[in-house]
Amino acid sequence: MKLVLAVIQDADASALVRVLSENAFEVTKLASTGGFLREGNTTLMIGVTDERLADLKRHVQQTCRARTRLVTPGVPMGEQNEGLVSDPVEVPVGGAVMFVMGVQEFVKV
Repeated sequence: MKLVLAVIQDADASALVRVLSENAFEVTKLASTGGFLREGNTTLMIGVTDERLADLKRHVQQTCRARTRLVTPGVPMGEQNEGLVSDPVEVPVGGAVMFVMGVQEFVKV
């Protein structure tokens, strides 16, 4: 048995929860914040058997897509007070980060 923590972008959360539910995966959805942009994201807690782990990974990979976004960094460019960078920079966002952990015991009451 494994516990998977999947950190995904909020934009992908509804679609992924729907796909996982349709495929008989039980999911607990948590609101979370973090990453480079310090924006809201979603963390899914999913209990899965070893035999179904590959299917879970496939569903996450097919549903959570990477994209790019323009952000204005607002950080100093150099050491000599050259001002702040004001031009938008394209950064990758989205996709998924999955943590797969072994579970000693699982009890459902």
